[in-house]
Amino acid sequence: MKRYNRIFTIVLDSLGIGQMPDAARFGDEGADTLGHILDHMGTLDMPNLRKLGLLDLHTGGQMTGTGAPMARCLRLSEASNGKDTMTGHWEMMGIFTEKPFQTFTDTGFPPELIAELEKRCGKRVIGNKSASGTAIIDELGLEEINTGAMIVYTSADSVMQICGHEETFDLQNLYRCCEIARELTLRDEWKVGRVIARPYVGNKPGEFRRTSNRHDYALKPTAPTALNVLKDAGLDVIAIGKINDIFCGEGVTESFHSDSSVHGMEQTIEAAGRDFKGLCFVNLVDFDAQWGHRRNPEGYGHEIEKFDKNLGVLMEKLGEDDLLLLTADHGNDPTFRGTDHTREYVPLLAWSKAMDRGGLLEQQNSFAVIGATIADNFGLAMPEGSIGTSILSQLG
Repeated sequence: MKRYNRIFTIVLDSLGIGQMPDAARFGDEGADTLGHILDHMGTLDMPNLRKLGLLDLHTGGQMTGTGAPMARCLRLSEASNGKDTMTGHWEMMGIFTEKPFQTFTDTGFPPELIAELEKRCGKRVIGNKSASGTAIIDELGLEEINTGAMIVYTSADSVMQICGHEETFDLQNLYRCCEIARELTLRDEWKVGRVIARPYVGNKPGEFRRTSNRHDYALKPTAPTALNVLKDAGLDVIAIGKINDIFCGEGVTESFHSDSSVHGMEQTIEAAGRDFKGLCFVNLVDFDAQWGHRRNPEGYGHEIEKFDKNLGVLMEKLGEDDLLLLTADHGNDPTFRGTDHTREYVPLLAWSKAMDRGGLLEQQNSFAVIGATIADNFGLAMPEGSIGTSILSQLG
């Protein structure tokens, strides 16, 4: 059984491949992120994803699989009760989440929480509703700038988002307010998965734009994960994109903030040129944040094409002692109703230059096969109480 010195696990945030059997329970019957993007676009310039086998798992539009994928390819279903970023990533690394995080989509945050937030931050809250991040800045940005108020909003996800103009609010003050919000929303009755600082710049509606100085304040994982096991064994755990935020730094040895998904891939390519042993764990968020939530299938399709170009560069740079794992954390069908994530299967494409062949593998019932496989590769046991079974022996 081949073992690898370095594993590169890349999460194409929200690239689901069709509804799970329980999708109706989440209001997601008929969702199909990849399939509907392909139906909308007809074709995509994605030769590397195609030869690895993504289209052997799921087709759409005028595109079909090769019939002879280079990677070991399989579908993963989510065992946990949710469809959000944290639940998906935590499950990858061994945590089963039974109770979904709270959402405040229909009502906004409770008056008691808002009052305490205003008192602690010294700012009046405006907004307090479910909204698109770009739309609410256009709606309330001038009021915030002119009055010193604070825009607070949520979405269909378990999240409190706080907007602040980088010049008039001040970035450090925005982060301070988000830290207060994180402390308050640790209470059971107000608990949300993430508090997100959403800084923006610009002078008027239509010109406002969010910046890359976003910062996520997530809950700490509810148990040790595969990342902790790797770090405790003296291995490297390099986090790129929002991985460090999702795991609150738990099990991470080095982290890099990404300005975009393209930048995240450039950082990953750079990491591939370094000498390390362990895991490089990458989240590419633009698929989800820029295109899925905004219901823009064309933008999503072009993001896939941009990723595919850098994927080719990365594949060239990897050696026979490297393993590449491509996956997703949930769906976000840009043709679907609403703006929420969608409950879908995700792909797992496992490839190395050392593999003698690719092919389809049997579907697995948990994202946690990823963490279990990574730990197994390094001869490590997963933490007690973890879920997931290694498929390392099937990768060849």
